[in-house]
Amino acid sequence: MSEAAVKSQAKSKIRTSTIVITGMMAAVLAILSIVQIPGPTGVPFTLQVFAVALCGYVLGTRLGALAVVIYILLGTVGVPVFAGMTAGPGVLMGVSGGFIFGFIIQAACCGLFVRRNFTNKTMRIAALVIAGLIGTAICEILGAITISLVGGMSYPAALVYCFTAFYPMDVVKVMLALVISLAVRSGLLKAGLLH
Repeated sequence: MSEAAVKSQAKSKIRTSTIVITGMMAAVLAILSIVQIPGPTGVPFTLQVFAVALCGYVLGTRLGALAVVIYILLGTVGVPVFAGMTAGPGVLMGVSGGFIFGFIIQAACCGLFVRRNFTNKTMRIAALVIAGLIGTAICEILGAITISLVGGMSYPAALVYCFTAFYPMDVVKVMLALVISLAVRSGLLKAGLLH
């Protein structure tokens, strides 16, 4: 086998494994979205934020966001992957819609520094934490928009609600996702399943 053929085969293997892992992360997001605790504004408490952060931290910016887009597309066409096993475009137009679209940005932010080389581990972890906190804050801001528009709450009140009712627990979920992702990503890289 020629050297070019070997390189092509290796590149194909990486692409196939990357596609499979991206799909698996979308599936993890769907599974963790099922469990929900009803919230007073109609926005349930779920493990979606944890799963979204995990997608970003494991896959990086582009693939993490892609996993979330796959999840959203599945839910939009009727696969019951949204919180509480709901589906359809109506969910995206409801009180949770801003959060769901915000998940794309959150995953992208979490993955922002995953591939970057830092001079020391502390700087790397700090960058990952800050990126995750910013992505989660953007998600809360977008969620407040739909709570305001659909839920009938003023935007300032919705924003305060999101940052008091959701953000503190979401920060814990994001930090847990970061800790878990360090081991998962390391294992996938060592196995040659991510590049």
